[in-house]
Amino acid sequence: MSSTRLSETSYIVLAFLNRVQPATPYDLKRLAERSTIDFWRVPHAQLYNECARLAREGLLNVEQEQTGRRRRNYSLTDLGSEALEMWLATPIEELEEVRDLGILKLFFGADPAQLASTLLPMHEERLRRYEEYAALRDQVRAAGTDVPRGAWLALQAGIGHEREYVRFWRVLLEDGIP
Repeated sequence: MSSTRLSETSYIVLAFLNRVQPATPYDLKRLAERSTIDFWRVPHAQLYNECARLAREGLLNVEQEQTGRRRRNYSLTDLGSEALEMWLATPIEELEEVRDLGILKLFFGADPAQLASTLLPMHEERLRRYEEYAALRDQVRAAGTDVPRGAWLALQAGIGHEREYVRFWRVLLEDGIP
């Protein structure tokens, strides 16, 4: 196993490439915009840099187009696949912090009703979008494919999360402090 220090961004790159390889960093950016962006944001420049770094470390293969835009297409090496498998199998030992600007402002005394009037529509919209994604699963299955289990479970977690935020901000808006 490599002694390369791997970050969450490293594993995002490895996992995306495990699903759709070969791919350019731009392909990975587009995939992130349609999947992980609502719960794990990675700046697109970081994806480009991480692909190049992981290739230098032997975790990715890179093939550069010889003509045109000379894009770099990346794919996993055996070492990259092994690193991803080990990360996926490693237990989580502590929870991540929740970074929510609305909750931070609420904690420091912002007006709950004012926050709720801004945040409730945003959480309702995100919940609506997630529920639309969930409804598409039947269409995807009818076409002979399926949503990967992990993506489906992450979507279910997102729906639960957003339902709770909608409930919480609605209570603050309608009834004041619970």
